[in-house]
Amino acid sequence: MYSEMVPIALVQASCTSDPTENLAKACNKIREAAARGARIICLQELFMTRYFCQTENYTSFDYAEPVPGTSTLLMQELARELEVVIIASFFEIRARGLYHNTAVVLDADGSYLGKYRKMHIPDDPGFYEKFYFTPGDLGYKVFKTRYATIGVLICWDQWYPEAARLTALKGAEILFYPTAIGWATDEISADVRRSQREAWMTIQRSHAIANGVFVAAANRVGIEDELEFWGNSFVCDPFGQIVEEAAHQDETILLANCDRSRIGFYRSHWPFLRDRRIETYSELQKRYLDE
Repeated sequence: MYSEMVPIALVQASCTSDPTENLAKACNKIREAAARGARIICLQELFMTRYFCQTENYTSFDYAEPVPGTSTLLMQELARELEVVIIASFFEIRARGLYHNTAVVLDADGSYLGKYRKMHIPDDPGFYEKFYFTPGDLGYKVFKTRYATIGVLICWDQWYPEAARLTALKGAEILFYPTAIGWATDEISADVRRSQREAWMTIQRSHAIANGVFVAAANRVGIEDELEFWGNSFVCDPFGQIVEEAAHQDETILLANCDRSRIGFYRSHWPFLRDRRIETYSELQKRYLDE
């Protein structure tokens, strides 16, 4: 039966150095989320490993696997058994020497709906992702699941309004952001930590407002080498109001109800999509507007 109300869950967890252990943990968390009523369940970015991008290390390429592959098939079986939609983030090997940061979407009957490859790849101290990942080439994607039409973007993508806009324009009702973001462990200023986390939440809440969609960000927790992941997974509604939010230090399953009828309500009251002047935006295709 069709329902505008969609229960979702974000899995916020820490990771060990053992991918097999992390995969088993994720499956247990998915089972728990499903038992608590979630119909769409999103795991954090690169949930099978510790965040290896803190350094440039050739041995970390050994973590990569084909997508779809063995882990995807395991998740498909779980989705079919529990009748839930699963969003899972993997380190994809596409060919020898060619890798992507990739999220798959599995429908509630276990079918493989497709994958999204992370488009924006950072290269900053502690986040040396350009060493590992080729930018995505599949474009911005939406997936029509049993319970909702969803879009999936990954971590660094969440800072770019263009990515959220294009995904929303393709019909996404909920934007999911599997994420791995944290503070440097030597950053002791409470003000700096707070401002970084608030900027991260603010930019994503703005995507919800500008596009009239729900936004759900699933982050990891724990200290891994030089990074302390700040958790704070959250869900906000189409006007950017926080529906549910996790603590910054705890492993948790964050449950939220997304009432899709609110999309039409907010879009009719604040008709940003109606009033877009699309004929004036061609210059967005330039890197910078030099005089």
